[in-house]
Amino acid sequence: MEIVIFGATGQVGRHLVSQALLKKFKVRAYGRNVHELSDTNKDLKLVKAGVFDDLDVLKAIKGCDAVFSVLGGAFDGTDKTRSLGIKTITAQMKKAGVNRIIALGGKGILDAPEGGLLIDQEDYPAEYIPVGREHQKAWEFLRDSNLDWTFVCSPDIINAGPSGKFITEANMPPTPDTGQINAGDLALFMLNELDRHEYSKQRVGISEV
Repeated sequence: MEIVIFGATGQVGRHLVSQALLKKFKVRAYGRNVHELSDTNKDLKLVKAGVFDDLDVLKAIKGCDAVFSVLGGAFDGTDKTRSLGIKTITAQMKKAGVNRIIALGGKGILDAPEGGLLIDQEDYPAEYIPVGREHQKAWEFLRDSNLDWTFVCSPDIINAGPSGKFITEANMPPTPDTGQINAGDLALFMLNELDRHEYSKQRVGISEV
């Protein structure tokens, strides 16, 4: 299995890289700061490039079995990395003939019990709305891509390794919902989803338990 990880040096990306290598995957770690990662593992290839460069993205995707996107950026809405990054990645996946993508977004894009999205509810925290709209645009690019996508809608991310103690739910927050998830557990779920294929063309709510 060979995968490419966009956002490989971020909080979740680093866990994805290390866990994928433990599974004996061949990993292409993509990002501007991939020099921060150790390249001593023969199964790890560092790809230093930007996510808005069509040719670099296409080259990184070609020949892979699946794509992971854990792109980050600022929370004030001025950083379009999350949305336009997914737009670039999905376009180049089609050119490369690669169909499977598992991407990370935010909890606000899950369905609310009252109807609509969580981000559209009156009590949704105002400080999360700008980045939430970026996640929403990213999801819409995935939804309209006709690719085999899964969009993991994360609550607050804790900088901790995998515990294996988490629950998931399709398109809605799980019950119970602690509002938190370990970075390592996000990576663990995303890699498990590649194997299990339980949430094709769905958003996923996730929470530590």
